[in-house]
Amino acid sequence: MSETIQDNKYVELTYQVIDKKSGAVLVAVEFPIGYVHGANDILAPTVTEGLEGKSAGDVIEVPFDGDQIYGPRDESLVFTDHIDNVPEEYREVGTTIITENEKGEPRSFIVTRIDDKTLTVDGNNPLCGRKVLFKLEILSIRDATDEEIEAGGPVGVNPDIDESLMMPI
Repeated sequence: MSETIQDNKYVELTYQVIDKKSGAVLVAVEFPIGYVHGANDILAPTVTEGLEGKSAGDVIEVPFDGDQIYGPRDESLVFTDHIDNVPEEYREVGTTIITENEKGEPRSFIVTRIDDKTLTVDGNNPLCGRKVLFKLEILSIRDATDEEIEAGGPVGVNPDIDESLMMPI
């Protein structure tokens, strides 16, 4: 009998985030991501619930409203400036710019549009205002080690990943 996802099981999966309106794949994570089920809150509760009881090889789809997690879109977080005021290294769509507010708190902005004269950045989470579908493929399930349970995920694994591109699921 194959293992099923339940608390303290180490699970490896891949996922896609698909815009329900357009059908476009917004994010595709093709390398396995490992976590310990029930040991942390890395996954949204609706995703965790959808995975419960599933087996390796299963593919599930979980609908998700970005506004529920990230709040509604805030147009005051969208700024357009003359391109000459923006350093050269930020002049590419998709680039993340980290800034600080008056309190010293970090805020991420993503370059969303560039033309000959202007550059636009957006401080909203890319899932704000979107209804999406998380499509998850379960690759493997096994008993987690005590060390993995304590850490909530893989131990001693340091993949070379640009974390600014990661999106919580």
